[in-house]
Amino acid sequence: MAKIKSAWTELGGDPALVSRVSTVARAGALEARLPVRESARACVGACALAAAELGARRGGLAQVPGVLVDDGAVAAAFGSERNLLVDGRAPDTFAPLSRLWRTADGWVRTHANYPHHRTRLLDVLGVSEDVTAVGAALAERSSLEVEESVYAAGGLAVALRTPKEWASHEQAVAVAARPLVERERLDSAHARVLPPHDGTPLLPAAGLRVLDLTRVLAGPVATRTLALLGADVLRVDPPRLPELPDQHADTGFGKRSATLDLTVDRRTFEELLETADVVVTGYRPGALDRFGLSPRALAERRPGLVVAQVSAWGAYGPWGDRRGFDSLVQVASGIAVVEGTAERPGALPAQALDHGTGYLLAAAVLRAVTEQSYDGGGRLVRLALARTAEWLLNGDDATETDAGDAAYDGPGPWLAERDSALGRLRYALPPVSFAGGPADWARPPVPWGTAPARWLPAGAR
Repeated sequence: MAKIKSAWTELGGDPALVSRVSTVARAGALEARLPVRESARACVGACALAAAELGARRGGLAQVPGVLVDDGAVAAAFGSERNLLVDGRAPDTFAPLSRLWRTADGWVRTHANYPHHRTRLLDVLGVSEDVTAVGAALAERSSLEVEESVYAAGGLAVALRTPKEWASHEQAVAVAARPLVERERLDSAHARVLPPHDGTPLLPAAGLRVLDLTRVLAGPVATRTLALLGADVLRVDPPRLPELPDQHADTGFGKRSATLDLTVDRRTFEELLETADVVVTGYRPGALDRFGLSPRALAERRPGLVVAQVSAWGAYGPWGDRRGFDSLVQVASGIAVVEGTAERPGALPAQALDHGTGYLLAAAVLRAVTEQSYDGGGRLVRLALARTAEWLLNGDDATETDAGDAAYDGPGPWLAERDSALGRLRYALPPVSFAGGPADWARPPVPWGTAPARWLPAGAR
Protein backbone atom coordinates (compact mmCIF):
# COMPACT_ATOMS: atom_id res chain seq x y z
CA MET A 1 0.00 0.00 0.00
CA ALA A 2 3.01 2.31 0.24
CA LYS A 3 2.66 3.61 -3.31
CA ILE A 4 -1.09 4.19 -2.92
CA LYS A 5 -0.47 6.12 0.31
CA SER A 6 2.21 8.14 -1.47
CA ALA A 7 -0.08 9.07 -4.36
CA TRP A 8 -3.03 9.84 -2.09
CA THR A 9 -0.87 12.08 0.10
CA GLU A 10 0.31 14.00 -2.97
CA LEU A 11 -3.35 14.59 -3.86
CA GLY A 12 -4.02 16.09 -0.42
CA GLY A 13 -6.35 13.29 0.61
CA ASP A 14 -7.22 12.22 4.15
CA PRO A 15 -4.72 9.45 5.02
CA ALA A 16 -7.39 7.54 6.93
CA LEU A 17 -9.31 6.91 3.70
CA VAL A 18 -6.57 4.65 2.32
CA SER A 19 -8.07 1.94 4.53
CA ARG A 20 -11.04 1.91 2.12
CA VAL A 21 -8.81 0.49 -0.64
CA SER A 22 -8.29 -3.22 -1.20
CA THR A 23 -6.14 -4.74 -3.91
CA VAL A 24 -5.71 -7.90 -5.94
CA ALA A 25 -2.01 -8.18 -6.76
CA ARG A 26 -1.26 -10.38 -9.76
CA ALA A 27 2.22 -11.69 -10.49
CA GLY A 28 3.14 -11.18 -14.14
CA ALA A 29 1.12 -8.00 -14.65
CA LEU A 30 3.21 -5.12 -16.04
CA GLU A 31 6.47 -6.93 -15.32
CA ALA A 32 9.52 -4.68 -15.24
CA ARG A 33 12.67 -3.98 -13.25
CA LEU A 34 11.10 -0.83 -11.86
CA PRO A 35 7.95 -1.09 -9.70
CA VAL A 36 5.61 -0.39 -12.62
CA ARG A 37 2.85 -2.67 -11.42
CA GLU A 38 2.84 -1.11 -7.97
CA SER A 39 2.95 2.43 -9.36
CA ALA A 40 0.17 1.77 -11.86
CA ARG A 41 -1.94 0.23 -9.09
CA ALA A 42 -1.32 3.33 -6.96
CA CYS A 43 -2.38 5.77 -9.68
CA VAL A 44 -5.60 3.89 -10.37
CA GLY A 45 -6.25 3.28 -6.67
CA ALA A 46 -5.83 6.96 -5.83
CA CYS A 47 -8.15 7.89 -8.70
CA ALA A 48 -10.81 5.40 -7.60
CA LEU A 49 -10.54 6.64 -4.01
CA ALA A 50 -10.95 10.25 -5.14
CA ALA A 51 -14.04 9.19 -7.10
CA ALA A 52 -15.46 7.29 -4.14
CA GLU A 53 -14.78 10.25 -1.83
CA LEU A 54 -16.66 12.64 -4.12
CA GLY A 55 -19.39 10.04 -4.64
CA ALA A 56 -19.92 9.83 -0.88
CA ARG A 57 -20.17 13.63 -0.73
CA ARG A 58 -22.68 13.73 -3.60
CA GLY A 59 -24.68 10.78 -2.36
CA GLY A 60 -24.82 11.79 1.30
CA LEU A 61 -23.25 8.48 2.30
CA ALA A 62 -22.13 7.78 5.84
CA GLN A 63 -18.78 6.47 4.66
CA VAL A 64 -16.70 6.43 1.50
CA PRO A 65 -17.48 3.37 -0.65
CA GLY A 66 -14.88 0.63 -0.72
CA VAL A 67 -12.39 0.68 -3.59
CA LEU A 68 -11.06 -2.43 -5.32
CA VAL A 69 -7.92 -2.27 -7.46
CA ASP A 70 -7.21 -5.41 -9.48
CA ASP A 71 -3.81 -5.60 -11.17
CA GLY A 72 -5.41 -7.46 -14.07
CA ALA A 73 -7.79 -4.61 -14.82
CA VAL A 74 -4.98 -2.09 -14.37
CA ALA A 75 -2.63 -3.93 -16.75
CA ALA A 76 -5.36 -4.26 -19.40
CA ALA A 77 -6.21 -0.55 -19.13
CA PHE A 78 -2.58 0.56 -19.22
CA GLY A 79 -2.35 -1.26 -22.55
CA SER A 80 -5.71 0.01 -23.79
CA GLU A 81 -4.31 1.41 -27.04
CA ARG A 82 -2.78 -2.02 -27.79
CA ASN A 83 -5.86 -3.98 -26.71
CA LEU A 84 -8.24 -2.03 -28.92
CA LEU A 85 -9.62 -3.79 -32.00
CA VAL A 86 -11.82 -2.02 -34.56
CA ASP A 87 -13.80 -4.57 -36.59
CA GLY A 88 -11.09 -7.08 -35.72
CA ARG A 89 -8.26 -4.82 -36.92
CA ALA A 90 -5.36 -4.11 -34.57
CA PRO A 91 -4.59 -0.41 -34.15
CA ASP A 92 -1.71 1.47 -35.65
CA THR A 93 0.54 2.49 -32.77
CA PHE A 94 4.03 3.77 -33.59
CA ALA A 95 5.03 4.89 -37.07
CA PRO A 96 8.18 3.40 -38.66
CA LEU A 97 10.26 6.49 -37.86
CA SER A 98 9.18 6.56 -34.19
CA ARG A 99 11.86 4.38 -32.62
CA LEU A 100 15.31 4.09 -31.11
CA TRP A 101 18.27 4.70 -33.41
CA ARG A 102 22.00 4.21 -33.09
CA THR A 103 24.03 7.40 -33.26
CA ALA A 104 27.75 7.99 -33.52
CA ASP A 105 28.06 7.97 -29.73
CA GLY A 106 24.99 6.20 -28.37
CA TRP A 107 21.25 6.18 -28.94
CA VAL A 108 18.47 8.62 -29.74
CA ARG A 109 14.67 8.22 -29.66
CA THR A 110 12.52 9.95 -32.24
CA HIS A 111 8.77 10.46 -32.36
CA ALA A 112 7.26 10.89 -35.82
CA ASN A 113 3.70 9.61 -35.58
CA TYR A 114 2.28 12.95 -36.71
CA PRO A 115 3.01 14.13 -40.27
CA HIS A 116 4.35 17.54 -39.23
CA HIS A 117 6.80 16.00 -36.77
CA ARG A 118 7.92 13.47 -39.36
CA THR A 119 8.51 16.21 -41.93
CA ARG A 120 10.64 18.25 -39.53
CA LEU A 121 12.78 15.25 -38.63
CA LEU A 122 13.42 14.45 -42.28
CA ASP A 123 14.19 18.09 -43.09
CA VAL A 124 16.87 18.21 -40.37
CA LEU A 125 18.44 14.98 -41.61
CA GLY A 126 18.11 15.92 -45.26
CA VAL A 127 16.82 12.49 -46.29
CA SER A 128 13.67 10.94 -47.69
CA GLU A 129 11.12 8.97 -45.69
CA ASP A 130 13.15 5.78 -45.71
CA VAL A 131 14.17 3.87 -42.59
CA THR A 132 17.57 2.92 -43.98
CA ALA A 133 18.37 6.49 -45.02
CA VAL A 134 17.26 7.89 -41.68
CA GLY A 135 19.34 5.31 -39.80
CA ALA A 136 22.42 6.11 -41.87
CA ALA A 137 22.04 9.86 -41.31
CA LEU A 138 21.61 9.48 -37.56
CA ALA A 139 24.58 7.11 -37.30
CA GLU A 140 26.85 9.96 -38.43
CA ARG A 141 25.74 12.39 -35.71
CA SER A 142 26.03 12.60 -31.95
CA SER A 143 22.93 12.01 -29.85
CA LEU A 144 22.93 15.49 -28.32
CA GLU A 145 23.40 17.10 -31.73
CA VAL A 146 20.34 15.24 -33.01
CA GLU A 147 18.34 16.16 -29.91
CA GLU A 148 19.04 19.86 -30.23
CA SER A 149 18.78 20.20 -33.99
CA VAL A 150 15.51 18.26 -34.28
CA TYR A 151 13.91 20.17 -31.39
CA ALA A 152 15.08 23.47 -32.86
CA ALA A 153 13.26 22.56 -36.07
CA GLY A 154 10.04 21.73 -34.22
CA GLY A 155 10.52 17.97 -34.30
CA LEU A 156 10.89 15.44 -31.51
CA ALA A 157 14.03 13.55 -30.54
CA VAL A 158 15.89 12.93 -27.28
CA ALA A 159 19.27 11.44 -26.47
CA LEU A 160 19.49 8.36 -24.27
CA ARG A 161 20.68 9.17 -20.75
CA THR A 162 21.40 7.10 -17.69
CA PRO A 163 19.43 7.96 -14.53
CA LYS A 164 22.58 9.61 -13.14
CA GLU A 165 23.09 11.69 -16.29
CA TRP A 166 19.45 12.79 -16.24
CA ALA A 167 19.58 13.63 -12.53
CA SER A 168 22.32 16.18 -13.22
CA HIS A 169 20.41 17.81 -16.11
CA GLU A 170 18.89 21.21 -15.36
CA GLN A 171 15.43 20.02 -16.33
CA ALA A 172 15.63 17.00 -14.08
CA VAL A 173 16.70 19.19 -11.17
CA ALA A 174 13.73 21.48 -11.79
CA VAL A 175 11.36 18.50 -12.05
CA ALA A 176 12.60 16.84 -8.86
CA ALA A 177 12.04 20.05 -6.91
CA ARG A 178 8.30 19.98 -7.65
CA PRO A 179 5.59 17.86 -6.03
CA LEU A 180 4.17 14.94 -7.99
CA VAL A 181 0.83 16.76 -8.11
CA GLU A 182 1.01 20.56 -8.14
CA ARG A 183 -2.05 22.11 -6.54
CA GLU A 184 -2.88 25.83 -6.35
CA ARG A 185 -5.85 28.00 -5.48
CA LEU A 186 -6.74 30.42 -8.28
CA ASP A 187 -9.39 32.64 -6.70
CA SER A 188 -11.76 33.02 -3.76
CA ALA A 189 -14.97 31.89 -5.43
CA HIS A 190 -17.78 30.66 -3.19
CA ALA A 191 -18.02 27.01 -2.26
CA ARG A 192 -19.22 24.82 -5.10
CA VAL A 193 -22.78 23.62 -4.61
CA LEU A 194 -22.93 19.98 -5.68
CA PRO A 195 -26.45 18.74 -6.47
CA PRO A 196 -27.21 15.50 -4.62
CA HIS A 197 -26.76 12.32 -6.65
CA ASP A 198 -28.59 9.16 -5.60
CA GLY A 199 -28.76 7.38 -8.92
CA THR A 200 -27.49 3.96 -9.89
CA PRO A 201 -24.66 3.67 -10.66
CA LEU A 202 -23.16 6.29 -8.39
CA LEU A 203 -21.60 8.91 -10.68
CA PRO A 204 -19.42 11.33 -8.70
CA ALA A 205 -18.84 13.66 -11.67
CA ALA A 206 -22.47 13.78 -12.82
CA GLY A 207 -23.41 17.28 -13.97
CA LEU A 208 -19.81 18.49 -14.34
CA ARG A 209 -18.96 20.02 -17.69
CA VAL A 210 -15.41 19.25 -18.76
CA LEU A 211 -13.80 21.10 -21.65
CA ASP A 212 -11.17 18.70 -22.99
CA LEU A 213 -8.30 20.47 -24.77
CA THR A 214 -5.92 17.52 -24.74
CA ARG A 215 -4.18 15.32 -27.25
CA VAL A 216 -2.31 12.03 -27.43
CA LEU A 217 -2.63 10.00 -24.23
CA ALA A 218 -2.23 11.28 -20.66
CA GLY A 219 -4.79 14.09 -20.92
CA PRO A 220 -7.31 12.02 -22.90
CA VAL A 221 -6.97 9.16 -20.36
CA ALA A 222 -7.86 11.63 -17.61
CA THR A 223 -10.90 13.00 -19.42
CA ARG A 224 -11.99 9.49 -20.47
CA THR A 225 -12.02 8.65 -16.76
CA LEU A 226 -14.07 11.74 -15.89
CA ALA A 227 -16.55 10.71 -18.60
CA LEU A 228 -16.82 7.26 -17.01
CA LEU A 229 -17.76 8.97 -13.74
CA GLY A 230 -20.60 10.93 -15.31
CA ALA A 231 -19.09 14.19 -16.56
CA ASP A 232 -20.19 15.75 -19.85
CA VAL A 233 -16.79 15.73 -21.57
CA LEU A 234 -16.50 17.71 -24.79
CA ARG A 235 -13.20 17.26 -26.54
CA VAL A 236 -12.33 20.22 -28.77
CA ASP A 237 -9.61 20.05 -31.43
CA PRO A 238 -8.36 22.49 -34.06
CA PRO A 239 -9.95 21.52 -37.40
CA ARG A 240 -6.58 21.39 -39.17
CA LEU A 241 -4.89 19.17 -36.57
CA PRO A 242 -6.75 15.85 -36.59
CA GLU A 243 -5.91 13.17 -34.05
CA LEU A 244 -4.67 9.71 -35.03
CA PRO A 245 -7.95 7.76 -35.53
CA ASP A 246 -7.14 4.70 -33.42
CA GLN A 247 -5.75 6.82 -30.62
CA HIS A 248 -8.84 8.99 -30.67
CA ALA A 249 -11.06 5.91 -30.55
CA ASP A 250 -9.20 4.37 -27.62
CA THR A 251 -9.43 7.49 -25.46
CA GLY A 252 -12.83 8.64 -26.72
CA PHE A 253 -15.14 6.43 -24.65
CA GLY A 254 -17.90 8.42 -22.99
CA LYS A 255 -16.94 11.69 -24.70
CA ARG A 256 -18.14 13.84 -27.56
CA SER A 257 -15.71 15.28 -30.13
CA ALA A 258 -15.95 18.72 -31.73
CA THR A 259 -13.68 20.97 -33.76
CA LEU A 260 -13.22 24.67 -33.19
CA ASP A 261 -10.81 27.17 -34.71
CA LEU A 262 -9.90 29.55 -31.91
CA THR A 263 -8.30 31.98 -34.36
CA VAL A 264 -11.67 32.75 -35.98
CA ASP A 265 -14.38 31.57 -33.56
CA ARG A 266 -13.60 32.73 -30.05
CA ARG A 267 -17.26 33.45 -29.32
CA THR A 268 -18.22 29.78 -29.33
CA PHE A 269 -15.35 28.92 -27.02
CA GLU A 270 -16.28 31.70 -24.60
CA GLU A 271 -19.87 30.44 -24.56
CA LEU A 272 -18.60 26.98 -23.62
CA LEU A 273 -16.36 28.44 -20.95
CA GLU A 274 -19.24 30.41 -19.38
CA THR A 275 -20.76 27.22 -17.97
CA ALA A 276 -17.73 24.90 -17.87
CA ASP A 277 -16.69 23.43 -14.53
CA VAL A 278 -13.33 21.97 -15.56
CA VAL A 279 -10.85 22.78 -18.34
CA VAL A 280 -8.16 20.18 -19.04
CA THR A 281 -5.24 21.09 -21.28
CA GLY A 282 -2.50 18.85 -22.64
CA TYR A 283 -0.67 21.00 -25.13
CA ARG A 284 2.92 22.19 -24.82
CA PRO A 285 3.15 24.64 -21.86
CA GLY A 286 2.32 28.16 -22.98
CA ALA A 287 1.01 27.08 -26.38
CA LEU A 288 -2.57 28.13 -25.53
CA ASP A 289 -1.71 31.31 -23.65
CA ARG A 290 -2.08 33.46 -26.78
CA PHE A 291 -5.75 32.47 -26.84
CA GLY A 292 -6.24 33.65 -23.26
CA LEU A 293 -6.20 30.08 -21.96
CA SER A 294 -3.61 30.39 -19.20
CA PRO A 295 -4.98 29.23 -15.84
CA ARG A 296 -5.20 32.76 -14.44
CA ALA A 297 -6.88 34.13 -17.56
CA LEU A 298 -9.43 31.32 -17.55
CA ALA A 299 -10.18 31.80 -13.85
CA GLU A 300 -10.71 35.52 -14.33
CA ARG A 301 -13.43 34.83 -16.90
CA ARG A 302 -14.88 31.83 -15.08
CA PRO A 303 -14.38 32.12 -11.28
CA GLY A 304 -14.47 28.79 -9.49
CA LEU A 305 -13.11 26.89 -12.47
CA VAL A 306 -10.88 23.85 -12.05
CA VAL A 307 -7.97 24.02 -14.50
CA ALA A 308 -5.98 20.83 -15.01
CA GLN A 309 -2.77 20.79 -17.01
CA VAL A 310 -0.50 17.97 -18.12
CA SER A 311 2.77 18.20 -20.03
CA ALA A 312 5.76 16.02 -20.82
CA TRP A 313 8.60 17.90 -19.14
CA GLY A 314 6.79 20.30 -16.80
CA ALA A 315 5.93 23.97 -17.27
CA TYR A 316 9.29 25.15 -15.89
CA GLY A 317 13.01 24.69 -16.38
CA PRO A 318 14.98 24.90 -19.65
CA TRP A 319 12.71 22.31 -21.29
CA GLY A 320 9.51 23.93 -20.02
CA ASP A 321 8.38 24.90 -23.51
CA ARG A 322 9.28 21.61 -25.22
CA ARG A 323 6.92 19.05 -26.62
CA GLY A 324 7.29 15.47 -25.54
CA PHE A 325 5.75 12.04 -25.27
CA ASP A 326 5.95 9.08 -22.91
CA SER A 327 8.50 7.21 -25.03
CA LEU A 328 10.79 10.25 -25.12
CA VAL A 329 10.59 10.80 -21.37
CA GLN A 330 11.49 7.15 -20.77
CA VAL A 331 14.66 7.57 -22.85
CA ALA A 332 15.72 10.96 -21.48
CA SER A 333 15.10 10.08 -17.82
CA GLY A 334 17.13 6.86 -17.78
CA ILE A 335 14.17 4.48 -17.58
CA ALA A 336 15.18 3.00 -20.94
CA VAL A 337 18.65 2.23 -19.54
CA VAL A 338 17.24 0.59 -16.40
CA GLU A 339 14.84 -1.54 -18.44
CA GLY A 340 17.35 -2.38 -21.18
CA THR A 341 20.48 -4.46 -21.60
CA ALA A 342 24.12 -3.67 -22.28
CA GLU A 343 23.35 -4.08 -25.99
CA ARG A 344 20.13 -2.10 -26.32
CA PRO A 345 17.89 0.27 -24.32
CA GLY A 346 14.57 -1.11 -23.17
CA ALA A 347 11.12 0.24 -22.35
CA LEU A 348 8.38 -0.09 -19.78
CA PRO A 349 5.79 -2.80 -20.49
CA ALA A 350 3.22 -0.11 -21.27
CA GLN A 351 3.12 3.64 -21.76
CA ALA A 352 2.89 3.75 -18.01
CA LEU A 353 3.94 7.38 -17.63
CA ASP A 354 1.05 8.46 -19.85
CA HIS A 355 -1.55 6.23 -18.26
CA GLY A 356 -0.37 6.73 -14.70
CA THR A 357 -0.23 10.50 -15.07
CA GLY A 358 -3.66 10.45 -16.69
CA TYR A 359 -5.28 8.69 -13.73
CA LEU A 360 -3.49 10.99 -11.29
CA LEU A 361 -4.73 14.02 -13.26
CA ALA A 362 -8.32 12.75 -13.09
CA ALA A 363 -7.87 12.12 -9.37
CA ALA A 364 -6.56 15.65 -8.89
CA VAL A 365 -9.63 17.09 -10.63
CA LEU A 366 -11.98 15.01 -8.48
CA ARG A 367 -10.18 16.02 -5.28
CA ALA A 368 -10.28 19.68 -6.36
CA VAL A 369 -14.04 19.47 -6.82
CA THR A 370 -14.43 17.82 -3.40
CA GLU A 371 -12.34 20.52 -1.75
CA GLN A 372 -14.32 23.23 -3.56
CA SER A 373 -17.53 21.83 -2.10
CA TYR A 374 -16.18 22.71 1.37
CA ASP A 375 -14.23 25.92 0.94
CA GLY A 376 -14.65 27.11 -2.65
CA GLY A 377 -11.96 28.69 -4.78
CA GLY A 378 -10.91 28.07 -8.34
CA ARG A 379 -8.18 25.43 -8.54
CA LEU A 380 -5.16 24.63 -10.66
CA VAL A 381 -3.75 21.10 -10.73
CA ARG A 382 -0.71 20.30 -12.80
CA LEU A 383 1.24 17.13 -13.58
CA ALA A 384 4.16 16.20 -15.82
CA LEU A 385 5.26 12.88 -17.28
CA ALA A 386 8.84 13.63 -16.27
CA ARG A 387 7.74 14.10 -12.64
CA THR A 388 5.87 10.80 -12.74
CA ALA A 389 9.08 9.23 -14.09
CA GLU A 390 10.99 10.73 -11.16
CA TRP A 391 8.45 9.21 -8.76
CA LEU A 392 8.85 5.81 -10.42
CA LEU A 393 12.65 5.96 -10.42
CA ASN A 394 13.46 7.66 -7.14
CA GLY A 395 10.47 7.68 -4.82
CA ASP A 396 10.93 6.55 -1.23
CA ASP A 397 9.13 3.38 -2.26
CA ALA A 398 10.80 3.02 -5.67
CA THR A 399 11.94 -0.50 -4.87
CA GLU A 400 8.57 -1.69 -3.56
CA THR A 401 7.57 -4.97 -5.17
CA ASP A 402 5.20 -7.74 -4.12
CA ALA A 403 4.84 -11.36 -5.05
CA GLY A 404 1.18 -11.15 -5.99
CA ASP A 405 -1.96 -12.86 -4.73
CA ALA A 406 -2.80 -14.45 -8.08
CA ALA A 407 -1.41 -14.90 -11.58
CA TYR A 408 -1.93 -12.62 -14.57
CA ASP A 409 -2.60 -14.62 -17.72
CA GLY A 410 -3.36 -11.76 -20.05
CA PRO A 411 -5.99 -9.04 -20.43
CA GLY A 412 -8.87 -11.29 -21.58
CA PRO A 413 -11.09 -11.09 -18.48
CA TRP A 414 -10.95 -7.29 -18.55
CA LEU A 415 -11.84 -6.80 -22.22
CA ALA A 416 -15.32 -6.16 -23.61
CA GLU A 417 -16.97 -5.64 -27.00
CA ARG A 418 -19.63 -3.26 -28.25
CA ASP A 419 -20.85 -1.67 -31.46
CA SER A 420 -20.14 1.94 -32.30
CA ALA A 421 -20.19 4.41 -35.17
CA LEU A 422 -16.57 3.38 -35.73
CA GLY A 423 -17.40 -0.33 -36.02
CA ARG A 424 -17.34 -3.27 -33.66
CA LEU A 425 -14.91 -2.45 -30.83
CA ARG A 426 -12.96 -4.66 -28.51
CA TYR A 427 -11.62 -2.56 -25.68
CA ALA A 428 -10.23 -2.57 -22.15
CA LEU A 429 -12.75 -1.99 -19.40
CA PRO A 430 -12.09 0.87 -16.97
CA PRO A 431 -9.92 -0.12 -13.98
CA VAL A 432 -11.41 2.55 -11.68
CA SER A 433 -13.76 0.57 -9.44
CA PHE A 434 -15.63 1.36 -6.21
CA ALA A 435 -18.77 -0.03 -4.59
CA GLY A 436 -21.84 1.20 -6.45
CA GLY A 437 -19.79 2.90 -9.18
CA PRO A 438 -19.94 2.45 -12.97
CA ALA A 439 -18.44 -0.63 -14.60
CA ASP A 440 -18.30 0.75 -18.15
CA TRP A 441 -18.73 3.95 -20.13
CA ALA A 442 -22.23 5.11 -21.01
CA ARG A 443 -21.30 5.66 -24.66
CA PRO A 444 -18.74 4.30 -27.12
CA PRO A 445 -16.34 6.69 -28.89
CA VAL A 446 -17.50 8.71 -31.86
CA PRO A 447 -15.63 9.75 -35.01
CA TRP A 448 -13.34 12.73 -34.63
CA GLY A 449 -14.99 16.15 -34.88
CA THR A 450 -18.58 14.93 -35.38
CA ALA A 451 -20.31 16.63 -32.42
CA PRO A 452 -21.49 20.23 -32.22
CA ALA A 453 -19.43 22.51 -29.99
CA ARG A 454 -22.04 22.86 -27.27
CA TRP A 455 -22.92 21.27 -23.95
CA LEU A 456 -25.53 18.60 -23.51
CA PRO A 457 -28.79 19.74 -21.88
CA ALA A 458 -28.73 19.51 -18.09
CA GLY A 459 -29.32 15.95 -16.93
CA ALA A 460 -28.51 14.36 -20.30
CA ARG A 461 -25.71 11.83 -20.68
